[in-house]
Amino acid sequence: MKRKAAGVLNGAIAAASYGTNPLFALPLYAGGIGVNSVLFYRYAFAVAIYWFWLTFVKKTSLKITRQEFLPLLILAMFFSLSSLTLFEAFKYIEAGIACTILFIYPVLVAIIMAIFFKEKITKTVIFSILLTSIGIILLYKGNAGGSLNLHGVTVVFASALLYALYIVGVRNIKAVKHIKIDKLSFYVMLFGLLVYIFNLKFCTQLQIIDKPHLWLNAIALALFPTIISLETITVSIKLIGSTTTAILGALEPLTAIFFGVVVFHEQLTVRICIGVMLILCGVILIVTRNNIKKHSH
Repeated sequence: MKRKAAGVLNGAIAAASYGTNPLFALPLYAGGIGVNSVLFYRYAFAVAIYWFWLTFVKKTSLKITRQEFLPLLILAMFFSLSSLTLFEAFKYIEAGIACTILFIYPVLVAIIMAIFFKEKITKTVIFSILLTSIGIILLYKGNAGGSLNLHGVTVVFASALLYALYIVGVRNIKAVKHIKIDKLSFYVMLFGLLVYIFNLKFCTQLQIIDKPHLWLNAIALALFPTIISLETITVSIKLIGSTTTAILGALEPLTAIFFGVVVFHEQLTVRICIGVMLILCGVILIVTRNNIKKHSH
């Protein structure tokens, strides 16, 4: 029981800490820092802190082979571009809604697995797709009858798809299957940093943070939605499995919505609440379907 409680607690912390992305990103935008610079600081601080943590605290070896390099680079591109598109979307649609739409990634994983790895599309999967689609349509008509920015919705959808491709890759690329999760996370962040170095013309366009409270936000971005989220999700998966951990992920959009409403005064209508609930139900159905199948065998 202690093991399960610890797993649930870590899974909840992972999801809630990931949901703090907008809490720390939006003040940086307000301070005039662009998306690529914000993500450069997030990844650079995260890599430095995580390297120190893995090397000196966990004593993890960070050696990789030549065969592991390219798959890790590809996975890092998926992961990093997923961050970039999500953060880009915060400029067009409310952060809480963006994080809720991002949460459809388990549904996309199921679809990708069905198309490319011949996993059967079950009635549950179809019903989940239907629920999440209706949920997104309701969010799309979110703000007091006004519709969401279509560009913003498309960008978040791209973020969810890139994250789904990252998860499918981690599960199915032979060369990385055996790599310890913390080591994998480190290289994904390290190689992911290359995206922002390139986008910022090798840091010549990097915007310098000049206010102490913005530095705190940048460091908090590296700590909470990045390192703490990665570490606790690793512990949670080991203790209670990936299925239950993924269900606890429902706390992520709820955290983002909570901060959106409380801190940034984003609107919360009945229609948005129903949309969010439908998306959460659809995703939880997708995530639990494997559990149901295992028990029926």
